[in-house]
Amino acid sequence: MGYFDGKNVLVTGGTGLIGRPLVERLQSAGAKIRVVSLDDPSRAPEGVDFQRADLREFSSCVEAAKGMDVVFNLAGVKGSPAMASRRPASFLVPTITFSYNMMEAARRQGVERYLYTSSVGVYAPAEHFREDDVWSTFPSPNDRFAGWAKRMGELQAEAYGIEYGWDKISIARPANVYGPYDNFDPENAMVIPSLIHRALNGESPLTVWGDGTPIRDFIHARDVARGMMIMVENGVNEPVNMGSGTGVSIRSIAEAVVSNLQKETEIVWDTSKPSGDRIRLMDTGRAEAHGFSPEITLAEGIEETMSWYAEHGDLSGSRYNAFTESTLRPDG
Repeated sequence: MGYFDGKNVLVTGGTGLIGRPLVERLQSAGAKIRVVSLDDPSRAPEGVDFQRADLREFSSCVEAAKGMDVVFNLAGVKGSPAMASRRPASFLVPTITFSYNMMEAARRQGVERYLYTSSVGVYAPAEHFREDDVWSTFPSPNDRFAGWAKRMGELQAEAYGIEYGWDKISIARPANVYGPYDNFDPENAMVIPSLIHRALNGESPLTVWGDGTPIRDFIHARDVARGMMIMVENGVNEPVNMGSGTGVSIRSIAEAVVSNLQKETEIVWDTSKPSGDRIRLMDTGRAEAHGFSPEITLAEGIEETMSWYAEHGDLSGSRYNAFTESTLRPDG
């Protein structure tokens, strides 16, 4: 019997990019799962207790946490950098509100272990992101509102450890997450789902901003889900990066997408557009020390995601304000 066998587990945002594979893994581990989301009930994973609720309301969080042994809080606002810059209050206020509400509700309900999903957006611009550097810096100006909102959730977890002795709150900082159930809306998507959407919808040539040389850190949602479970099971109570630690160029991403198409497609690099920072990678030493490293290669992950999208289309839509996902950081 594993740690999660027979446990009552709440997954907020359990219909989304990370939530779906997390629910599947928890089911395989024998957990009894409740999912809370603003999604229509028809989108709920099979075999779960689904509650449609707005976590900005504290009473909804209290109700969701009743009887739970473990809470995975994946709820968050997901959207592109352009969307975040135009509507910062729609990112900042809900993120702080339901992050605070859910953790406080879980504490009052006596939840044993809790996972808070933070973001790569908490980091200042740097080539390598190390967990302990966060509080000596400021978030990137591009992540000012979203980054600070996620930092406040991390600070709340630290405060609860000090005042209440709740030392089983895990903090996951995923890199650029991709996979099935992502947001593929080209106006509001990150780089991998945007390229997949445009390539599979026949854009030819496929135009990509910059020169393709920047290095970024990508991780499949299923790997993130597995890493989160490891951190909770082990009671890890310090922030942990979840990324590849090796990185890949934007050029390699575009070439991988095109290689899975049924027809030859040219890639055009629009060098009049910005390429972004040269390199942005996560330090993964702490994750590895706690027993986690990714298993899904980028080539495998992109091929799988393209096959899923070809079959299902965009099930996620552009729901930037639907509070069902966690990752606030743009791919660039």
